[in-house]
Amino acid sequence: MNDSFNDVPKILPIIPIRNKVLLPSASLVLQVVSKDSVQLLQRIYRSAENKESKYIIGCVPVHPPSYNKLESKDTTTAPFTLTRNGNRNSTPKKTIEETFNQSIQPSDLHKFGCAARIVKLERTVNGFIVRIEGVIRIRIDKYVLERPYLEAEVTVFPDPSVSKDDNELQELANSLKTTGRELLVIFQNLKFPTAYLIQLQKYIENGPVGLLTDFLINTIECTYEERLQILDAHDLKTRMSIAIELLARQINILKVTQKVHSTMSKKHKEFYLRQQLNAIKEELGERDDSSHEDDDITDLTKRIKEAGLSPEANKAAQRELKRLKRMHSTQAEYQVVRTYLEWLSEIPWSKSTSEIIDIDKARQQLEDDHYGLESVKKRILEYLAVLKLKGDLKGPILCLLGPPGVGKTSLGKSIASALGRKFHRISLGGVRDEAEIRGHRRTYIGAMPGLIAQGLKRVGVNNPIFLLDEIDKVGHLSNHGDPSAALLEVLDPEQNNTFNDHYLNVPLDLSKVLFIATANQVDTIPAPLLDRMELINIPGYTFEEKINIAQRHLLPKQITNHGLSLDDVKMLDEVLLKIASGYTREAGVRNFEREIASVCRAKAVEYANAKDKNELENYNNEVTAKEIENILGVTKFDSEVAERAARPGVVTGLAWTSSGSGGILFIEATQMAGKGDLQLTGKLGEVIRESARIALSWVRAHAFQLGITTSKTEPTFFFQRDVHIHFPAGAIGKDGPSAGVALTIALVSLFTHRQVPTTTAMTGEITLRGQVLPVGGIKEKIIGAHRAGIKKVILPARNRKDVEGDVPVNVKNEINFVYANNIFDVLLGAFEGEKIWSDSTPIVEFESRL
Repeated sequence: MNDSFNDVPKILPIIPIRNKVLLPSASLVLQVVSKDSVQLLQRIYRSAENKESKYIIGCVPVHPPSYNKLESKDTTTAPFTLTRNGNRNSTPKKTIEETFNQSIQPSDLHKFGCAARIVKLERTVNGFIVRIEGVIRIRIDKYVLERPYLEAEVTVFPDPSVSKDDNELQELANSLKTTGRELLVIFQNLKFPTAYLIQLQKYIENGPVGLLTDFLINTIECTYEERLQILDAHDLKTRMSIAIELLARQINILKVTQKVHSTMSKKHKEFYLRQQLNAIKEELGERDDSSHEDDDITDLTKRIKEAGLSPEANKAAQRELKRLKRMHSTQAEYQVVRTYLEWLSEIPWSKSTSEIIDIDKARQQLEDDHYGLESVKKRILEYLAVLKLKGDLKGPILCLLGPPGVGKTSLGKSIASALGRKFHRISLGGVRDEAEIRGHRRTYIGAMPGLIAQGLKRVGVNNPIFLLDEIDKVGHLSNHGDPSAALLEVLDPEQNNTFNDHYLNVPLDLSKVLFIATANQVDTIPAPLLDRMELINIPGYTFEEKINIAQRHLLPKQITNHGLSLDDVKMLDEVLLKIASGYTREAGVRNFEREIASVCRAKAVEYANAKDKNELENYNNEVTAKEIENILGVTKFDSEVAERAARPGVVTGLAWTSSGSGGILFIEATQMAGKGDLQLTGKLGEVIRESARIALSWVRAHAFQLGITTSKTEPTFFFQRDVHIHFPAGAIGKDGPSAGVALTIALVSLFTHRQVPTTTAMTGEITLRGQVLPVGGIKEKIIGAHRAGIKKVILPARNRKDVEGDVPVNVKNEINFVYANNIFDVLLGAFEGEKIWSDSTPIVEFESRL
């Protein structure tokens, strides 16, 4: 740059700068807002010729006293330093500085300055932004103009070349270059920008020593006064001596800093960094937030310590706590880690409720909460007795199986009340994702623990009773996993002490949790899951049981729920029987309770009107059968038996529905001219179709004996007729072998023109030899038959034990049971004891054991 000192005019316009010293080879960006300097730059900006050229101005620093006087009014900046991630072009550093926004007197300015070339000039709202590059040192001889801006006569001080004969200067130059190389190595270790390092190395190897001196001073930390000394040192030897001293000091500081950082222990280093972070936050006004974060971390640490975590969980918690302390609350990962720690602190790892298993108390609790269900209560009490003696839960998981509305969920609540444990219900209906059981992995946004861990957090103890409701409706294998497979670990007492929730990712002990499942059917429960549970069947209620349940529980509950007292509504058993039989058709009591609620609402309206009119003495609290029709409307269900007239070919069978309830099933058969075809309708399954073919084959084989044909060899009777068998309610699928007996009787009734009484129902499987085989669901079928008004039931003889052991006494007293070993016993029972066959062919009384 010294080659261009002749381009510097003798008189230069002067721009004062503050808190900065511009040296040759350095670059600055000034924000000019003072009136004097703005007028100067306006003149330069308007000059088209000068706008294209690089205009020369003088940049003179302000004396330190003047700077101190104005410090309270003007914005200050940090000392000039070189940072590792700073952007660099061909010059060491670019910094935006504001000039003074008030007039400066010549006496306030320093004696030496630097001629600078204007590289870029931009207009702003309040002034100009100008980028300048230092060219050469100048000395102010005198100011020739003070208004509208400063102009001064200057003397230029170019740097002399180093003479080989000047040994002192040569030694200083070598020392300066050695120091520069040492500084270059440190900058390389500190990962300074490559472009700057290349430029520095170029100056060290080939650059003039004067320019190298100024360049190196621009890269290190110096005070304002020290930079003024360098600016004033137009003598090269003096300047190099000062620079070498400042560079050596900076190198020592950097070496000590590196050594301290390398030898500092991890804890001291964290403290050092945290102090720096706190200082930065304090400057940014975020100190209060930091204190709040520290309070949160302290609170989390306390909660984790008090939670009594398992060793694995505590290890994970301490690891995540260390991560949290190193994070800022604005980081996305901060909330993820904090939420995870909150979950760990809220899981009841060691907190439990004390329990005393009192069998008498449990028996009384079950009696108070539920009417009937004696076999169910007996099994529950057995389970509790074993639990009391054994002291752990390593046994079968109870699964309450039955139709909707029979009290499966309330039984679970009663068990919890009897044990004094907390109760939590988990609805598994519609669960299709394995993550809903095991939890989501924390890598996903919005991840949460599974339903099991959430339930533990909600109850707050590690030994609650969990009711897994509708376990038969949980999803199976899909692209979201297999939730039923995830339940295998939950319900296995040998494995659930180390249950792994994907979110918590630490073993979770479920061995103290008492699991009770409920289901409506077993067909949809996977075999491995079903194997881990003990089924307790809860059949539907009889009318007598429903009436007792209503008087004990449903009616008082609904009266209270509708703001009435127990004396305000009275219902006799006959009224409740009318509601149960005429307005509901279910195994449970859910719809029955809804109808009772409708009656209570009507009585509430009647009571409120009477109270408003002060006519409570005219209010009748007794509900009559006639009022039921006015409140609930016409009867929704008539007796299915009563509405049908006895006809040949029509028989009543017994069915067991998939919901676990029983009922009656009508079978209609008719014949027409044809070619001997058999037609079956009513949405029938393959098994029931086979039963129909077996029944027809048996009837054809015994047609002469039954009086259907006049000779044993008459071939034309069945070949000239088509038979059509229909099961009403065609929209409902039907299947199973238990309709074989009813199908046979329907065909015999059709061909012999005899009627089967509508109050007679039957069930059982038939073989080609006429044997009657036992079937399942006897209790539910008989209760359904009793509900439909059936008076006689024909059953396989081998189902006698089911009737005697399971069917309620009042039902057995109201139904006549006929037990059949073969189809001829069924014929006697179906046709009121009439023997409609001849004895020409003996009855087969043996059974093959092949």
